[in-house]
Amino acid sequence: MRAVTVHDGKLEVTEVPLPEPGPGQLRLRVTRAGICGSDLHVRHAADASADVAAEVGYPDFMRREHRVVMGHEFTGTVDAYGPGCLRRWRPGQPVVSLPLIRHGDEIHMTGLSAKAPGAYAEYVLVAEDLTMPVPAGVDPDLAALTEPLAVAHHAVRRGEVARGDTAVVIGCGPIGLAVILMLKALGVREVVASDFTERRRELARACGADVVVDPAVQSPWADLGLVTSAPELFGTGLTALHALRKVRGLPWWTVVSAARRLGAGPRGAVVFECVGLPGVIEDIVTHAPFRSRVVVVGVCMQPDTFRPTMASNKEIDLRFSFCYDPAEFHDTLQLIARRRIDPRPLLTGVVGLDGVAGAFDQLAEADQHAKILVDPFREVSS
Repeated sequence: MRAVTVHDGKLEVTEVPLPEPGPGQLRLRVTRAGICGSDLHVRHAADASADVAAEVGYPDFMRREHRVVMGHEFTGTVDAYGPGCLRRWRPGQPVVSLPLIRHGDEIHMTGLSAKAPGAYAEYVLVAEDLTMPVPAGVDPDLAALTEPLAVAHHAVRRGEVARGDTAVVIGCGPIGLAVILMLKALGVREVVASDFTERRRELARACGADVVVDPAVQSPWADLGLVTSAPELFGTGLTALHALRKVRGLPWWTVVSAARRLGAGPRGAVVFECVGLPGVIEDIVTHAPFRSRVVVVGVCMQPDTFRPTMASNKEIDLRFSFCYDPAEFHDTLQLIARRRIDPRPLLTGVVGLDGVAGAFDQLAEADQHAKILVDPFREVSS
């Protein structure tokens, strides 16, 4: 079969063996595969990613010297079953799957390991247990976005965002746009989006952002109505205490404790760092409102620094988000099917296998495209 492989940073269309499903596996005929921002990073920084993966117990992450079929965002139709499967779906049934597969006792990351070829190919192997049917009426272009939207779903859950919170999304690339979509789908009333690129700001508006700013012109932290200085933070407490102590005999400390349990008091923004470049975390810690929760979703491949004393003084919560669980993946698919979320603004192009290398180059420019999909059976790219 035809597939796109990467070796030493070079992408090329090659002929590779048709994969045969093993125990508990099925083979999909790939309908669409999404090009992920992490694929762009890993293409040139595979060894750094592999080193980190090895430190957390996964020694088989792809390296530059390997020849790998990438592609971990995908949808396809059931083509063949391996031994031991329950054969839950008929041949031709559209499905999506989490990009993990078991070979014996080992679990591998589909599209990110030489041991688990991905979906920049005509066919891909998946685990039957991790596969889910695509509800009727869901276009393959949208089904293929289940995986990146599940990443956003998990990030939003990591932020513990309430509807009344102010959410600030820094960086409106594909993952930032996905976070915006998920925030609005979950009912968050005020979403501020910030990006230097005009095209991405347009896409942020299309995805539902309530306020969109060019940080070169306007600060995303302006006019949020949240605490931005230490005197303001202390003054809030002093003013409340002054009012309470005017009431004779009132156990003010009990009132304050009860109010704290109910969530009263200054709250910051919930900030999503979706850039993944050195210096962004420090900039957010410095300028975000006091008591903000910062969820780092962007993948920074270089060492970075920030000032812990600034984060401490402002009581900033710093959290990191990486993946999702199977329930979040399933819930995301249902949000798409029920039209609670409309990810069509993310889709900016479709290419065949011959167009993958050019699509990688276009996405690296970051000025026009958000999500480019791969149709392995498409002969002419567009």
